[in-house]
Amino acid sequence: MMKTDKKWQGPHILQNTTYIEYSTNKENVYMIKILIVEDDPNIAKLMEATVAIGGYESELCDNGAEAFEKIEGGNFDLVLLDVMLPDMSGFEIMRKRTNTDAPVIFITAKQELTDKVRGLRLGAEDYIVKPFEAMELLARIEVILRRVKRIERVYHYGDITVNVEEHTCKAGGEDVYLTPKEFDVLIFFMQHKDVAISRERLLSAVWGFEYEGESRTIDIHIQQLRKKLDLKDKLVTIPKLGYRLESAKE
Repeated sequence: MMKTDKKWQGPHILQNTTYIEYSTNKENVYMIKILIVEDDPNIAKLMEATVAIGGYESELCDNGAEAFEKIEGGNFDLVLLDVMLPDMSGFEIMRKRTNTDAPVIFITAKQELTDKVRGLRLGAEDYIVKPFEAMELLARIEVILRRVKRIERVYHYGDITVNVEEHTCKAGGEDVYLTPKEFDVLIFFMQHKDVAISRERLLSAVWGFEYEGESRTIDIHIQQLRKKLDLKDKLVTIPKLGYRLESAKE
């Protein structure tokens, strides 16, 4: 990434974006809640907006002492923790905490490998170096939430039932074989019904942020899901954007 003397102001979020639109329909009774610990108010607000784009609730905190109390309170599903805080470093918070229920992602400008290793050894799930893009942060959040099983395990859509633990898919009570990536793409759409999703967003969430394949890969998987699950009229194409899974009629 190109070096710059200009102070980083937070993850880049396109205004009036055309690559992804999120609905305000909250389908799950339980909403994932994320604690954002960042002392720079501008960056904190942009991180808050990024988390909202992913459909998560969040709470802001700008100092280590308060962050420590909130983490110990155990009311969060994930913590985005800045390393360099004015009163208590993120590393110190990790050393002192006794409640380890919520996974932690360190957010920091410290690029040295020794700092990254230190953070991971203290129990962090991931370590993101500033500057970073909003899409990268969301992809890493999703991976960790799946890993620690904070995301719903069984999904229903019309006559389709998907069990994440068993890695099974049924349509009309009949087993449907899906490849691992077809399965992951389906889950992602079921988590984001009525939301327009770009090919780039899918590549980031399902294949990983650093995937360097062609976006045509997404089109092929969409075609297979439509064919196997009779989703031709439900998994619709959004011209020049991507796809949207429309709500199933009850």
